[in-house]
Amino acid sequence: MTAPAGCQLIGRWRIIEADLWDRGYLNLGGPATITIGPDNKVEIAFGALQAGLDLSYCPSIAHFTWSGCDEMDEVTGDGHAELLDDGSIEITFAYHNGDEAILKAMRQASSTAS
Repeated sequence: MTAPAGCQLIGRWRIIEADLWDRGYLNLGGPATITIGPDNKVEIAFGALQAGLDLSYCPSIAHFTWSGCDEMDEVTGDGHAELLDDGSIEITFAYHNGDEAILKAMRQASSTAS
């Protein structure tokens, strides 16, 4: 699915905090990021997790399912990302039959919405 015109979530976002993990864990494998492309090419990486997302877009919210690897184990889940009034996004990120975390991300300076 292609993002609707004016979707404010398109871009590269730096994950800056989580309710379950500290900043050291978030950046374990490199800077914690989520990249949301206009053509449903979406990736997230934090801690030991690297995953691809399949999104359903709206102008200020995206629902997704995801699959990837965490510490060499295959993992899946779902969640959503929502644009907040302060310009950040709040990501609800749930592992299938496991933890659910709330992540906060800020747009990277070189990334702009399409």
